[in-house]
Amino acid sequence: METNNNEYERYQKAKKQVEEIKGFYVHLSSYIVVMLVLIFINLKYTPQYLWFFWSLLGWGIGLFIHAALVFKFFTFIGKDWEEKKIREFMEEEKSKNKYN
Repeated sequence: METNNNEYERYQKAKKQVEEIKGFYVHLSSYIVVMLVLIFINLKYTPQYLWFFWSLLGWGIGLFIHAALVFKFFTFIGKDWEEKKIREFMEEEKSKNKYN
């Protein structure tokens, strides 16, 4: 019974991760399409001032943060780290109570 629960839990976790990756690729696709449109508008109507760089930079930073969270560039950010720390503190508390 416990094996089935573990298998189901692993499946749910993997499914959630796939959904997060899919969400990132949707975000990336919309970023590319919108930036192409903005670059076209900028170069067609106001080529003397290249303002599209600001949009490219601002949204690009957000896209990078999204990628860092989804692909776990930084292991200290995200739910997995939080869950791991919570389990660690719970085990620590359990061992303290065991010896008292």
